[in-house]
Amino acid sequence: MNSTTDGEVVLRGVLDRWKAAVDAHEPEEAAAQFTEDAIFQGLHPYSVGRQGVAAYYASQPPGLTADYRILETRLLADDLVLGYLEVDFSFTDRPTLGVRLGVLVRRGEDRWYISHYQVSRVD
Repeated sequence: MNSTTDGEVVLRGVLDRWKAAVDAHEPEEAAAQFTEDAIFQGLHPYSVGRQGVAAYYASQPPGLTADYRILETRLLADDLVLGYLEVDFSFTDRPTLGVRLGVLVRRGEDRWYISHYQVSRVD
């Protein structure tokens, strides 16, 4: 892998699985897209590991959906891709929340996983 296009393919593979789990309100499945030791910073205090990721998504309201757009991607190593995205989180009872998301995606033994997730509000 050596191009932005390849990085986008990797990111889409992981983020499409993440989006499907978020949209279906399946917190354990969302957490399964992360490494065991992932650093996760949503809009609440950060956590490390899948348990914290699952708890974060379990606390989200039913009907929450995520739509993302990849803005930038960089291949940092053969097994590590950096992604910078816009994400719109839509709710059933309040306005859509637009954020920026930085992720590091690492190749595991069987597939790619999110190892770092950092959300920033867009104000």
